[in-house]
Amino acid sequence: MKNLIALFILCSSILAYGQATVTMQNTYPTNYFGSPLDIPLILSGTFGELRPNHFHAGLDLKTQQREGLYVLASADGYISRIRIAHWGYGKALYITHSNGYTTVYGHLQKFSDRIEAYIKKQQYKNESFEVQAYPSASELPIKKGEIIALSGSTGGFMGPHLHFEIRDSSTEKTINPFLFGFQISDSKKPTINTLVGYSLSDDAQINQANIPLQLSFKKLSNGDLLADKINAFGKIGFGINAYDQLDNAINQNGLYSLELSVNGEKFHEFKASVLAFAEDKYINLLVDYERLEKTGQRIQKCFIEPSNKLNMYAASVNNGYLTIEDKKSYNVDIIAKDFSGNTQKITIPVVGKNDPVLVRKTETQTPYKISFAQFNQFSKNGVTVAFPKNTFYADLWLDFDVVDSVANVHYPNVPIHYNYTITFDVSKYSESEKKQMYIASINKKGTKSYESTVKKDSIFYASTKKLGKFTLLSDKDAPNIQLHNFKNDQWITNHETLKVKIFDYKSGINTYRAEINGQWILMEYDVTTGVLTYDFKDLVFTDSKHALKVTVTDNVGNTNTLNATFFRKI
Repeated sequence: MKNLIALFILCSSILAYGQATVTMQNTYPTNYFGSPLDIPLILSGTFGELRPNHFHAGLDLKTQQREGLYVLASADGYISRIRIAHWGYGKALYITHSNGYTTVYGHLQKFSDRIEAYIKKQQYKNESFEVQAYPSASELPIKKGEIIALSGSTGGFMGPHLHFEIRDSSTEKTINPFLFGFQISDSKKPTINTLVGYSLSDDAQINQANIPLQLSFKKLSNGDLLADKINAFGKIGFGINAYDQLDNAINQNGLYSLELSVNGEKFHEFKASVLAFAEDKYINLLVDYERLEKTGQRIQKCFIEPSNKLNMYAASVNNGYLTIEDKKSYNVDIIAKDFSGNTQKITIPVVGKNDPVLVRKTETQTPYKISFAQFNQFSKNGVTVAFPKNTFYADLWLDFDVVDSVANVHYPNVPIHYNYTITFDVSKYSESEKKQMYIASINKKGTKSYESTVKKDSIFYASTKKLGKFTLLSDKDAPNIQLHNFKNDQWITNHETLKVKIFDYKSGINTYRAEINGQWILMEYDVTTGVLTYDFKDLVFTDSKHALKVTVTDNVGNTNTLNATFFRKI
């Protein structure tokens, strides 16, 4: 008996400790992190926004439409990671803090002097603009409010802004900065643009249709929305297109939460609180991917597809699937909410009516049946496609054809989770022809883009997530290199930088290398303009006459070299 009592006490203690642990994990310090900018914060992007193939992992802070604003450390810590890349976050800093969190600062123009000096040593050591470094805690300690960088627009085609994240240092999960006490003026409620109903089983229907159906609604005097009454039967669900706007900005931002209730009881809720990068791909099951590809509109579903493993649902009964019974009535409410608590509600009156289905989606059967949980491989006219298991989220009939050396691999309105391989038989081409050939994808506008092509004897293959058209192209032209801010044999003593423009119209730029007097120099590559920039502060040369050499190679190996001379006083 004593042993049982002791066991009971022990279990109770463990349970109590576990509950306390959960409480701690869901409580975030609200006075620890300061603003990363010394201007009033205005957002152009919020946490969890629906972006192409991913969720937005932080806040996008406006920088007054310009670059060069001071970026401040949000709290004491140390620089734990520095990453410089042509795309993505561009120039980015990661600061690890003693409270278990890491802050991230992206799209920076340049770093503070000591951080810049640290990473340039790595760049010159590796002879590469793109680098990644992981300083130790003692190398680059940082104080709260210290200037760590200047804001910029690096990382691709985007306007000037600062991307700011807070991550759990141990799990790398990103957390909504609003949970840490960041406050942005927001008195506007979200806007709901579109309401769509979905029949989620073969015998289900909405207004006698078994296809996604856009539903009409009107605005009431109190500001709420009321949909037209629908007749429905079986397993159905709903989705909306919505956005939120903050004060002082016109940007259409994402929602904080999307809740669905049935007859006054909460039934399903999505909440943008914590995000794991490994789950990013499931955004294509959260949205109506087919509608997105066809119309450009994102409908966020208020139900969970069977293969969707997102952990961003605060609640969900039966995965948000509503089972409508004949001759019963339901009031379905969808509430779009921002972090400040502003809400927009739409009510959908539903009457259960087992009417015959008059409109049903047709499915075209092909010779190529995809069983998504198995490996699938098909070949036709010298082209082979191979899909690892779980490449798709559901079974489908693959539309696969090859006509006049153009392979059509289904339609781009189906989401893909993993890369698949497309292989071309190139045995009919000579070795010289193959050297300059590559696999290209063709988008809906007809634009052809290089796909990273692996060449092995008589086959070329590429690994891709794209569906659509592919073909073989040839690139016989070397990249173009032009002097940009000076002329050959020019004196440029007063220049702070040296600039060269490079571009390649076919397979695209693969590598570039620049030297002055035979010594490698760091040239920053702006992918939006094609301009390489060298800062004269980097190195000191003892002579006044200098030889510049720039070598550029494209993706099939064509190479071009520019040689120029410039003069500069010591």
